Amino acid sequence: MESREFALQARIDAKVLSEWLAAGWLLPHRSGATQFFSEVDLARAHLVRDLHDIGINDEGVSVILDLVDQLHGVRRLLREILSGMDALPDATRRRLDGRP
Repeated sequence: MESREFALQARIDAKVLSEWLAAGWLLPHRSGATQFFSEVDLARAHLVRDLHDIGINDEGVSVILDLVDQLHGVRRLLREILSGMDALPDATRRRLDGRP
């Protein structure tokens, strides 16, 4: 979705959107001069708004978003490892699981 629709759905104004983009909290895709926001961006915007609503300052928001991103990265890596283990022969998989 484009910036205007995104701001409406996120319930933020253009100034706040610019501030959040400058902070690196949202990372829209660009095509020329147009920015396109994803559902992930919208979820992040809702999270940022909720964090502000409960009194988290901007530094805290940055830390929390970084931790959320790290958690997603670890989950993705774990899925890849488990998928790779599924491709191993049964005997190897059992040995890795600590089974005889």
